[in-house]
Amino acid sequence: MTQRLTEARHPQAQGLDLLDDAEILHLLAAGQAEAANRVAAAIPEIAAAADLAAKSIRDGGRLVYAAAGSSGLMALADALELPGTFSISRDQIVVLLAGGMAALKDMRGGPEDDAEAARASTKELSLNENDCLIAVTASGRTPYPLAAAAVARAAGARTIGIANNAGADLFDMVDVGICLPTPAEVIAGSTRMGAGTAQKIALNMLSTLMAMRLGHVHDGFMVNVVADNEKLRARASSIVSAVAGVDGTVADAALRTSAGAVKPAILIARGAADLDQANKILARHSGHLRPAMADLGQ
Repeated sequence: MTQRLTEARHPQAQGLDLLDDAEILHLLAAGQAEAANRVAAAIPEIAAAADLAAKSIRDGGRLVYAAAGSSGLMALADALELPGTFSISRDQIVVLLAGGMAALKDMRGGPEDDAEAARASTKELSLNENDCLIAVTASGRTPYPLAAAAVARAAGARTIGIANNAGADLFDMVDVGICLPTPAEVIAGSTRMGAGTAQKIALNMLSTLMAMRLGHVHDGFMVNVVADNEKLRARASSIVSAVAGVDGTVADAALRTSAGAVKPAILIARGAADLDQANKILARHSGHLRPAMADLGQ
């Protein structure tokens, strides 16, 4: 059996605990940096996965994350931030975490082997062809996410798999497999480190590109955000000013008219008669701001 890199011993681990603090920390930092660098090898697959995810959100489907342990924490962090960052409906984001939300207080190892729990939770979702499931596992063979992926695929849902070992079992079960070939961990098998870092980066890339394809990013601004706190209100005003080319007073007035929604506020600041017209123009262009602004003839 080929040794999995996620379980391999780091070449500089001998005597690790005898090194001074600075030497240990330098090794740990280097391990994280090298893991991050390995993500670039999977860019084509991440792009393909982002396309699948965008199609599901556009079709009114759900984006479902399935994972266990440290991989589950990476998936959860990505999932929880999508509504706030890109105003994707919370009803379209689902997280299946081995052990359930109770695992956030007491993360035991056993639930990751509970394939039956994964099958039951995934079947409860009644997935269909509009949905997309992302299974995340460092080893590529953790029973919980693999079982979820199998149920999703059988239901006709789009499927994405993220793992850190080449030839992982997961890749045979999904439409798009993303291999993040991270090196041996400085602490052998501690995939919360390098492997987890690479997973978080890949998930960030995937979901951000997905949001861009949905029209939620314009010139590097998160234009689908809805300002609901002081920090976001200031950010929204800055975005409207920059994109619409108006001062803060005009931007703030437009945001009041749009109830804090940035995209329609930009169109209002650019000359749309009211919120209704701004929303109709956006709907005509599937929420994409650039052609919507061109539609105003400015």
